[in-house]
Amino acid sequence: MKEGIHPAYKEVDVRCACGNTFKTRSTKPELHLEICSACHPFFTGRQKLIDTEGRVERFTKKFGAQTAGQRKTAEAAVKAAKAKTAKTAKKAPAASAKKTTASA
Repeated sequence: MKEGIHPAYKEVDVRCACGNTFKTRSTKPELHLEICSACHPFFTGRQKLIDTEGRVERFTKKFGAQTAGQRKTAEAAVKAAKAKTAKTAKKAPAASAKKTTASA
């Protein structure tokens, strides 16, 4: 490695916007983050919405705010309705076939 051309690589404090701090190594004297593993939804499992220009509000207004449980119950209701209509559709042709044979 050539002498004098590489920056100093030292231990620094990293500060997140959520208040979390930890140490790492970097060529910069100090690091500031917007999001870290302590506050990121992928690692925490909590959803944290950052609304820019009302996009989230417009989306929930247009499509409604549904939870996973509400979606599952809605899907189950749709499946039950389809199954019910499928059963009545199967019975209806059989009943009409009986009427045509009886009238002939």
